[in-house]
Amino acid sequence: MDPHGDGHAENGRHDGDDTNGPLPKRPRPSPPISASEIRDEFSHHDPAVARINNGSFGSCPASVLAAQLRWQRLFLRQPDDFYFNRLQPSLLRSRVLIKDFINADDIDEVSLVDNATTAAAIVLQHVSWAFSEGHFNKGDAVVMLHYAFGAVKKSIQAYVTRAGGHVIEVPLPFPVTSNEEIVQEFCKALELGKSNGRKVRLAVIDHITSMPSVVIPVKELTKICREEGVDKVFVDAAHAIGSIEVDVKDIGADFYTSNLHKWFFCPPSVAFLYSKKSRASTNLHHPVVSHEYGNGLPIESGWIGTRDYSAQLVVSSVMDFIDRFEGGIEGIRKRNHDKVVEMGKMLAESWRTCLGSPPDMCASMIMVGLPGCLGISSEKDALKFRSLLRDRFHVEVPVYHRSPKDGESGSSAVTGYVRISHQVYNVEDDYIRLRNAINKLVQDGFHCTKLPSS
Repeated sequence: MDPHGDGHAENGRHDGDDTNGPLPKRPRPSPPISASEIRDEFSHHDPAVARINNGSFGSCPASVLAAQLRWQRLFLRQPDDFYFNRLQPSLLRSRVLIKDFINADDIDEVSLVDNATTAAAIVLQHVSWAFSEGHFNKGDAVVMLHYAFGAVKKSIQAYVTRAGGHVIEVPLPFPVTSNEEIVQEFCKALELGKSNGRKVRLAVIDHITSMPSVVIPVKELTKICREEGVDKVFVDAAHAIGSIEVDVKDIGADFYTSNLHKWFFCPPSVAFLYSKKSRASTNLHHPVVSHEYGNGLPIESGWIGTRDYSAQLVVSSVMDFIDRFEGGIEGIRKRNHDKVVEMGKMLAESWRTCLGSPPDMCASMIMVGLPGCLGISSEKDALKFRSLLRDRFHVEVPVYHRSPKDGESGSSAVTGYVRISHQVYNVEDDYIRLRNAINKLVQDGFHCTKLPSS
């Protein structure tokens, strides 16, 4: 059965094709996708909600969801044939597409996993074993950014700290004004990691931090790690693919992961993990052990029991969707970046605040300061204020609390920021609704102390 129903198998076995070789150039449709067609592709979104939080869960167009359903039905039609004859060649086809997209050298360097958190567990599990088996000394260091994603911090605690590793967090300034600030703090952390005769065994570097959202100079930091003798570099780039250029050879890290469901239009959830070919990469294993254990991470990850693999099989359909846009993925990235900067500046001007970073340090998300008179004084306030925007104003946007710096006090101190996203489905009215909601709260004299305590 052809999952398309149109005479060719998406991502499936293609007679006469070498799935390890380069894929043919994809013809770009003409004319490009229209505004009404974009609305149709995302008509399943709640029309009552101003959804300016693509960064958290991503978005998937209807045409890709339809392709996913065809894969799911193909599996349900004849599960044995699907698992034994179709699944692996179909996953391989998706991996080839990703390999070319991220400029990896070899197909065996690319694995498909559930999400970036799973990828982090794979890398950190390997580090944990190195401590447990005596390859690393107790007290050797792992360096990570203070703004690392919470789940990754927990994984480092679970795998590294318990195995005897010493964890050093890089304190990053926010708001941030330049890459130099980040580089300076990172170098200080590496020096600390090497003190007392320790070795830095792993650096965990975000490509785009989640909260607050800032693009990190990963290529420069990776180069510094090489110069300073850091064993391995793992780039957690959950937000990267689809929102910023990803060239793994140019970046030079040992491991690099990014979610395909955030900015690359795949359904949830799927990510890739790039592992540069080395002795270490051959010892990576999926934390869910199944029948393919020992056959290499890409194969292990492609068979972890009976489950729905369809999100990993629609990469070709995602490419078809992307190719409908003028300029392809480069055009999408540029338009999203330009628009999120424009909307961020509009909000900051209206609220008389500031952006959290220069425009060249953001991709498709940007941090915008909220008026200090709102009184966001804790992470709990930020969560409750986010719920208020959702429930009362039907605006979905994450809220970040920043502790005031020395000398900052009173209602003029900006202690709350919103992280706004822009994806192809967003329209200017989404941001106007947020602007007006905040202005109304300010006009009404709202303060976070008025929020319910529970």
